[in-house]
Amino acid sequence: MPRKLLMPMMLVGLLGALAWMPLRQAGPLLHAPALSDDGAMVQEADPFSPARTQAMLRPVSANALPALSPLRRGFEDSTDLFAYSRELMTLAAAGDADAMWLLSLVQDHCAGYAADPGGYAQDTRAIASLGLSSGSAMLAARQRLQQRCARFVPQDGFSLPTVITQRMQAARAGSLAAEASLLAMEQPLQDGDDYRRDLVRRVLDSEDPFAYLAIAPAMGTIGSGRRDTLGEVSGSDLSEIAWRIAACQLGMDCSPGGSMMTNYCVNGGICSQDESQDFTTFARDAGVPRQGADNVDEMVGTLLARPGVDG
Repeated sequence: MPRKLLMPMMLVGLLGALAWMPLRQAGPLLHAPALSDDGAMVQEADPFSPARTQAMLRPVSANALPALSPLRRGFEDSTDLFAYSRELMTLAAAGDADAMWLLSLVQDHCAGYAADPGGYAQDTRAIASLGLSSGSAMLAARQRLQQRCARFVPQDGFSLPTVITQRMQAARAGSLAAEASLLAMEQPLQDGDDYRRDLVRRVLDSEDPFAYLAIAPAMGTIGSGRRDTLGEVSGSDLSEIAWRIAACQLGMDCSPGGSMMTNYCVNGGICSQDESQDFTTFARDAGVPRQGADNVDEMVGTLLARPGVDG
């Protein structure tokens, strides 16, 4: 096995290939018993008791950037994404576009676990039983996700058609990140090159890390041949990585234990064995050819300079 990868899979384009999961309607979610690390069901206290609510969020790091509002930081900081999703549903029902977008991220993150909690726990135990030194990163990521997603169940019905519909609603309500994600899913809110060109400009001008990350898959090889519409940082695997790194620099949580690195490891089998590596370091180490590193740096600089898109 390669030194830095748990499985020999390509880093680039992974998140764009992962299943996009739905936003929930503002109705009750089914409660499911939490699972211990060994997969056994355990009783859980009322999740909305004062003590539980106060413990729901981890302390925000001192270097958290202002680009992430408290509501957005909750996506990374919450240790109970089920309870966090209840807050988001209330806000989404009141028309909060960012809450609609964040709710879709929660369900995308938890979809694999929610589809089969028992099977997920069984797979985790099987990985642990192999005793592979390279499996420790995968185990840590799977346990981290299981803890955060423990109360979601199959009946929550996370599906691709639902997320497309709900993200269209979020985009129409004003979520730029949702609008960017629809372009990446090849379900743009509007047709035509003029719209695509304008959307890329708006993402660049926004300096919104969520929007940068959401549009990144559209800037990979899927955008090949569209540089006159999508801009000079588009059309290749390296350009997609550059958009993700730019999102990190704008304040996206790209830390070793963040949702991005967890998704790569759990859903794609791409895990760094160096627990100190954030996404930027990992991508440069595992996904960027040595001769392409300077190109990626130049692309990131171009994106952060906000040059817009060629007219």
